[in-house]
Amino acid sequence: MKLVYFHGFGSSGASGTVEGLRRMLPQLEVYAPDIPVDPDDALPYLRQFVAGLQPDIIVGTSMGAMYAQQMFGYRKICVNPSFNMSVMSKVMKANTTYKFQNGRRDGQKEFRITGEIVKHFNQMERSQFKGITDFDRDNTYGLFGVDDTTVNCYDLFRKYYTKAFRFEGGHRLNDKSLKNAVVPLIVQILGI
Repeated sequence: MKLVYFHGFGSSGASGTVEGLRRMLPQLEVYAPDIPVDPDDALPYLRQFVAGLQPDIIVGTSMGAMYAQQMFGYRKICVNPSFNMSVMSKVMKANTTYKFQNGRRDGQKEFRITGEIVKHFNQMERSQFKGITDFDRDNTYGLFGVDDTTVNCYDLFRKYYTKAFRFEGGHRLNDKSLKNAVVPLIVQILGI
């Protein structure tokens, strides 16, 4: 069985979460692409990536959960989804250079958020829930950390989906939140 993981803002497919998923779910093949910075590049890339793999489940955190939600037709878990990246000034600011938190396959160490990239996020965010099917409503799960002080999109998620759950933890996942919240939900959904 295949799991695809979408990382959060400023991270990569080499994050500690990916290693934790591989360690805790050795029976699954875990794939984790490096998400392009600009959503105009990221969304088509991720749709093509997922279409090529046909994963059994997609797990995304924060910004990655926003992208995961848009992978219609797949079972998915959105952990602390950040559906409003363009207005989250604590996380992303225009005309700012950031360092990647983890190594990326292309070797890039930093990236710049431009006003145009923020505009692309805003445009995507306005239509991100268009295309939801009954399958998606039945197979999209939200996990929300009770101590998350970075993002709170619980009510927005509940506007479109019913399977929303709280877990002990903050915005960033660690081994404890993976073990106690994310992995058990993956096991339940996949029946493994």
